[in-house]
Amino acid sequence: MQRLVQLALDLFDPPAPPMPAAPPVAGPSAPVLKPDGPEAQVKPSLSAIENGANGPAASPARPARPALPAAPLPSLLSPAEFRHPKANREVLLGDAVVAYALQRARRRTIGFTVGADGLSVRAPSWVTLGAVDAALRGKADWILRKLSETRERHERLQGDRVVWADGAELPYLGEPLRVVLDPGHRFAGKGGALVELMALPAAASASASSEAVTPAPPAGQGARRALHIGLPHSASPAQIRDAVQAWLMRDARRHFTERLNHFAPQLGVQWASLRLSSAQTRWGSAKSDGSIRLNWRLLHYRPAIIDYVVVHELAHLRVMDHSPRFWDTVATVVPDYADLRRHLRKEPVPPWE
Repeated sequence: MQRLVQLALDLFDPPAPPMPAAPPVAGPSAPVLKPDGPEAQVKPSLSAIENGANGPAASPARPARPALPAAPLPSLLSPAEFRHPKANREVLLGDAVVAYALQRARRRTIGFTVGADGLSVRAPSWVTLGAVDAALRGKADWILRKLSETRERHERLQGDRVVWADGAELPYLGEPLRVVLDPGHRFAGKGGALVELMALPAAASASASSEAVTPAPPAGQGARRALHIGLPHSASPAQIRDAVQAWLMRDARRHFTERLNHFAPQLGVQWASLRLSSAQTRWGSAKSDGSIRLNWRLLHYRPAIIDYVVVHELAHLRVMDHSPRFWDTVATVVPDYADLRRHLRKEPVPPWE
């Protein structure tokens, strides 16, 4: 009877679930490679929904890690980009896309420069494009730093852009100069006249000195000089700009001539002619025949910087290169030329467009 009852139970009761198999004994296996760096430690965890009833019980929570600072959304969406207007090739340097202008040239090495337009590269015709990109990656830190500095300089220039109207201000000999439209005067054919609004420091008025001048107050915070221009108040921005430029160029010739005559005897040279330049990338030049070319925009800078450029070009009448002997010649007249040279490169002039 007991066997019959057991048989009935076996027919109507479900079979007991099988016991889980014992895990196999671990044997020797190939090592698992894991990525190095922070990626291996900053894996995203499952969301609260994924940790719900449909899955196994969650393991005990680990101590929370300190939150990383949130990155700006634009930097997450797209990398930094620097693009030359004549770019014909791109390369990824770090996290930045750099589109550069590549030019083949008869040379032995790969050369590159960072200018206002961006990165320019000159390479021999036999060098492959891959080799050019590899050379740029080798100098990626320097290139990206220079590109960033150039972009910041351009943005700063845009902020300093002169608005050509009555009351506009621009730097003149390192000091703010206010433009005043004065239609009642013609200024004896000179187009304008300089008027002192307040006393200048002795260092600023003594253009013969090469010592540093006290920095001028920012534009709009107390110009010490005013340039009266013989134009009506209805004059267009282009007319005001051209009138101011014409006056500055006349004054630049006067100022440069005075400084050339001052420094030439000290260097034992004689200059023959002076021409004004409007170049965007060169402040001056000199030829062995004694002809000097100076950029009229130097008049924006303080007198000490102008003096450095004048002495620089006069020194070329003795040494026509940039050898140590040349710089020693410059130092005999302007001992602090290195600081002045650095300031000339660092301080941009306002754009005139």
